Amino acid sequence: MEDSALSPLPEPPAPTMRPMALAAICGVLGLGFFLTLGFATQILNAAFGIWFTEIFIFLAVPWVALRAGHYEPLGYTGVQFPRLAPMGLGFGLGVANFFALVVPIQYAAQSAAPQWLRDMFDGSQIFEGQNSLELALMLAGVSVAAPVCEEFFFRGVFQKSLLASSLSKPAAVVITAVVFSAFHLDPVGFLARVELGVLFGVLRLYTGSLWPGILAHSANNVVSSLLFLLSRQTGPESVDESPPLKIVLLLMLGGMVAMGILLGLARMFPALWGPRQEPPTLSRPAPSLVRLLAPWVLGATLSVGALVLVDARGIRLSWIDLRHHLSKLPKDAPEARQKERERLLQLRQEARSGEAPVDAYEEERVRQAQEPSSEQAPEKH
Repeated sequence: MEDSALSPLPEPPAPTMRPMALAAICGVLGLGFFLTLGFATQILNAAFGIWFTEIFIFLAVPWVALRAGHYEPLGYTGVQFPRLAPMGLGFGLGVANFFALVVPIQYAAQSAAPQWLRDMFDGSQIFEGQNSLELALMLAGVSVAAPVCEEFFFRGVFQKSLLASSLSKPAAVVITAVVFSAFHLDPVGFLARVELGVLFGVLRLYTGSLWPGILAHSANNVVSSLLFLLSRQTGPESVDESPPLKIVLLLMLGGMVAMGILLGLARMFPALWGPRQEPPTLSRPAPSLVRLLAPWVLGATLSVGALVLVDARGIRLSWIDLRHHLSKLPKDAPEARQKERERLLQLRQEARSGEAPVDAYEEERVRQAQEPSSEQAPEKH
């Protein structure tokens, strides 16, 4: 009895998957599921689709891959909480960086891109036709779910796996940032997101934790969301308008000053960076692949089923929107056309709440979709 009690515990099995293979598998599977399941769920319901994509793609795929490779997910990705100081530094850098670099880079990209490209990748269109609850869920998704799950995927697994190979630290950070931006499928915002990815990757390296990058990611999304909501309050047309160059330069200057102050404080007080130690890579025995996948597949299936039961009318309306595409009205569209579009959005809300037949909305949508745009309309003499 005593000998058995004192016998050492069995050693956990060594990881069975090389880090580069882990990065490749997560990248390929993540992109494949994002382009299929992610797009499908966001078409059904944008608010639901954001949360579904973050949890069941950007969190589930790397988690299952890590466990299948006998890695301990929390230890591998650096999810352990640091002290509050590094998290506060990450949030502050996220806010300052938004004004110092993201705003001017995005301003330059939008100024250089043609109007048709800006309209094609206008992310603000996703907020059209959303009720108050859905809008709140979407803002919570981009401010909470996206920072946590995307940082787990990109900086926690992808960047960490590249660092475990022969790549240098700068190369691993930049490659991860490029892949991170490419996943968003937005050529206009590509450079701005690459810069963001570099910031998040550097925070991961300097602090040894994923959380400062998560807080910086969240700060960037919170600030951009608040500015978007403020612009909507002043009128729909202000959402599409770029700020004056003087305002952009003033914001850039203020952001750079704030970043300089924060980095100066971090230099004076190294504790702001936290322990600055990479957590050890731990192994952990894994169950069968079926048991690993079962809870994620079950959760995804039940969540989609619940959406179908709760929001059948909304799904039908989204399907109508997909089948009958409406091009974005130009700023100089006739006032009559603009009022027609406003009435269509109002009719959609009424159909969503059951105050109007869905068929009535579909008929009006089809009619407006078949009308020639203002550019194609024949001139009257």
